[in-house]
Amino acid sequence: MNYQKLFAMQKGLDQHIESKHKLEDADLFDRKILALLVELGELANETRCFKFWSLKQPSERKIILEEYVDGIHFILSLGLECGFENEGDYLADLEIAQSVNDQFLLIYEQTSKFRMSKSLRDYKYLLQAYLHLGEQLGFHSEETEQAYLAKNEVNYERQQAGY
Repeated sequence: MNYQKLFAMQKGLDQHIESKHKLEDADLFDRKILALLVELGELANETRCFKFWSLKQPSERKIILEEYVDGIHFILSLGLECGFENEGDYLADLEIAQSVNDQFLLIYEQTSKFRMSKSLRDYKYLLQAYLHLGEQLGFHSEETEQAYLAKNEVNYERQQAGY
């Protein structure tokens, strides 16, 4: 993925939202953490990976991908909050969990760790854990990037429409 391009797009969207809602001087870090956790829950709900009591199938792949890139938006936004947008390498040595359910739990843990430390190391672990989830869900990086670009445009349109 072209992280510099994605960070630049996210920065533009964040600035637009913050200006529109007069939040330029607000500390939005914890709200963005909570937003990421909510989006992660919405994604888990669409995959139904934890719903052992139900026979209902997961949502369509397209819906799951859209929910997945919502999380990418907030992870990028958190990286911007911490000034991590100019890093050359976002890879972290982090193993993929054995199941999608376990990967979701790992991301919750990594989000909590990053919230406390705000360190580049924990940010990379969070991003890597999230990208591993995408792989487990069957998404490749090009597909994820294209879906991010499309959703970024939708987010701008929503802001224009008074979302």
